[in-house]
Amino acid sequence: MANTFANANMYKNMLEHLTTAVLVLESDLIIRYLNPAAESLFETSLTRSSGLHLSDILLDAESTFNTLRTAAESGQSYTRRETEFLLAGGSQRVVDYSVSLLDQDPAVLLLEVQPRDRLLRISREEDLISQQETTRILVRGMAHEIKNPLGGIRGAAQLLDRELSSADQREYTRVIIEEADRLRSLVDRMLGPNKAMKPALVNIHEILERVRTLLEAESKGRVRLQRDYDPSLPEFLGDKEQLIQAFLNIARNAMEAAFESEAIHSESQKAPTITFRTRALRKVTIGPRRHRLVCRIDIIDNGPGIPPELRQNIFYPMISGRANGTGLGLSITQSIISQHHGLVECESEPGRTDFIIFLPLEGTP
Repeated sequence: MANTFANANMYKNMLEHLTTAVLVLESDLIIRYLNPAAESLFETSLTRSSGLHLSDILLDAESTFNTLRTAAESGQSYTRRETEFLLAGGSQRVVDYSVSLLDQDPAVLLLEVQPRDRLLRISREEDLISQQETTRILVRGMAHEIKNPLGGIRGAAQLLDRELSSADQREYTRVIIEEADRLRSLVDRMLGPNKAMKPALVNIHEILERVRTLLEAESKGRVRLQRDYDPSLPEFLGDKEQLIQAFLNIARNAMEAAFESEAIHSESQKAPTITFRTRALRKVTIGPRRHRLVCRIDIIDNGPGIPPELRQNIFYPMISGRANGTGLGLSITQSIISQHHGLVECESEPGRTDFIIFLPLEGTP
């Protein structure tokens, strides 16, 4: 009897230390047990959820419920990959799960759930970083090939200008020189900031407030600017002027998108709105590095959204969804944030576009 009790305690201890979420369900999907990993994943507790139906903590999951019922009836085990779970609190999770029959009479199900969100996010971030590095190499190579002949064209035009006596003819050489300068400036902008970083202690809210003030002046009060700041965020090492430029590029895009939405929905009086939000995140992986503390900045607009065919490419140079856009702003922003060991991501749907910036805070005092 003592051995049985000891074994039971050992098994319970093992379950409570697993990182995999484990649930025990009756055949009618009544919850009987959750380990701590499941409590964390489903944002509930064993005390609160024991005796509830699984649908009370997991919404819109009829296909999952059908799989569980089939497992209870047939006794077979099933595994599903990258399934979306919508939790009662509104959160979404992407998971792999397996279900097996734990006992037959009455039927008891063992549901094992492994969250995939973090792995998918890391994979997506690694792809973004890889794309950015590839783009940087291509742009630098292309810039070298363009700038060399441009210098020759400009120099030849200057020499020709000195030889010409007619003012009308010199007008043509001036056009050549001006266009060569314009192309050189464009190439320099494609390369991003050409100044070395000047790191100093900066406050992210001071940077966002500068951006907000500039937008307020440029929009002449036509856009509503909302703030949702986490006041606990510490200062960190960064280049203030470069970071202002990075956030201003995103915010200006957001403002133009919000104005587009206003023009489309003018009859509904949909006010152009941009929200600046900051939050502190702990133990976050950006690319190959895991950071103790990270600042997450969201710049959210209520514009029409980014077309699906552009979303995967918006950080490439010369990619723009607007007729008058250069397609350089977001590429430059990603480059600046990358120099700060951070990352920029984008989530977009009609009526809501969210640019998410992650900045490590290791350099805090």
